[in-house]
Amino acid sequence: MKRRALRVLTAVLAAVGSILMTVVVTGQARADTVICEKYGATTLEGGKYVVINNNWGDDTQQCINVTSNGFTVTQASHNKPQNGAPGSYPAIYAGCHYANCSTGSSLPMRVTDSRFPSIQTSVSMSYPSGSSVYDAAYDVWFDPTARTDGQNTGAELMVWLNHTGNVQPVGSRVATVSLAGGTWDVWYGNSGWNVVSYVRTSPTGSISFPVSAFYNDMLSRGYAQSSWYITSVQAGFEPWVGGTGLAVNSFSYSVGGGGGGGGDTTAPSAPANLSASNVTSSGVNLSWNASNDNVGVTGYDVYRGSTVVGTANGTSYNVTGLSASTSYSFSVRARDAAGNTSAPSNTVTVTTASGGGGGGGGNGSCRVAYTKNEWPGGFTASITITNTGSSAVNGWTLGFTFPGDQKVTNSWNVSLSQSGAAVTAKNAAHNGAIPAGGNTSFGFQGTWSSSDASPTAFTLNGTGCAVG
Repeated sequence: MKRRALRVLTAVLAAVGSILMTVVVTGQARADTVICEKYGATTLEGGKYVVINNNWGDDTQQCINVTSNGFTVTQASHNKPQNGAPGSYPAIYAGCHYANCSTGSSLPMRVTDSRFPSIQTSVSMSYPSGSSVYDAAYDVWFDPTARTDGQNTGAELMVWLNHTGNVQPVGSRVATVSLAGGTWDVWYGNSGWNVVSYVRTSPTGSISFPVSAFYNDMLSRGYAQSSWYITSVQAGFEPWVGGTGLAVNSFSYSVGGGGGGGGDTTAPSAPANLSASNVTSSGVNLSWNASNDNVGVTGYDVYRGSTVVGTANGTSYNVTGLSASTSYSFSVRARDAAGNTSAPSNTVTVTTASGGGGGGGGNGSCRVAYTKNEWPGGFTASITITNTGSSAVNGWTLGFTFPGDQKVTNSWNVSLSQSGAAVTAKNAAHNGAIPAGGNTSFGFQGTWSSSDASPTAFTLNGTGCAVG
């Protein structure tokens, strides 16, 4: 099944009862192994890779000719509307796809596994001339569990190398980034799971990259979780019209060993705009802008002075175990898949609050109440700040961090920004003054996928507040 499986699930169930799909696995492929079965599959290189016909979205016949390290679509007469789902996804993959697993892939693998940054893949493709409408794309799947069968429910990462016609990814375009030696438009949508698509602004027929380069960007945008598992790495085509002649000439997947930088000696750019929020008596949340790199950033090292105090996959990190009423200076460096380390980010210096700041006790000068209205995939929240001190607050910035994967989409009565899980809210022109004993409120709307847990710690102008 592909990412639009939920859209066609009802029709499939009606047609074949409880069977979602049948994978017809032939023996080890030889040159010129032809597969025309709807879900036919075969293996390559002793089972290291699986090639699937996967004609999931159409009833017209599609055939592929499997070669020693790829395949060619030899027959396809798809004619699907370009504003809907494609006809199929013929592909080659490593990992597990609906209980059909390749050998030696080490998948599923938790993305916090030390081997994850070393997962490297490459593909070379050929595109036919003519009127075919298609995208040429990687399809990399993630699940909250170590799933080996059925539909993944975490996130689908698509890397579009090329596309024709008027087709576009699920959702809408949210950003443009530079990753893995190219520039990509980032699209985000949800099909019962997060779908994050990176569409190359200048088409290419080949690419080599570490999967973590794109996944780290997904993490920084709140579209993925560091607790999830990668289950498969697939490369192929989604044809809407025609498709004959589309070909994967070669495909590779590796964990460690021969993977990473391909001789790259260029360090990532330094992380930018390092900032601090949620400063309490014992901790602080740091956030920064993502680095750019030729082969992809695999992680960030967080420094306190010259000492590494932690590592992050995304662009935020919670520092804990600090002493009250003490000044600390922090910086961040990026690492890439080739082992290069960036120059340090800007340095940010914070002074922790006096004892009692943060989550429950507060410091006697502010109190924050957080209330929300939640529904599947979305929520609204209201925050009330009460000045419990003896003097007025003139101008305020409230900082907090989402414990879940929430992403703010709009707000009112406040100027609000989000970096990773960290949120910074600054007063509007009309509510910057909070008299002693007074309060002010603001609200926002957002989305969530796995967790909409409420934040438990807030800082007002850098000082911890009581909560409740």
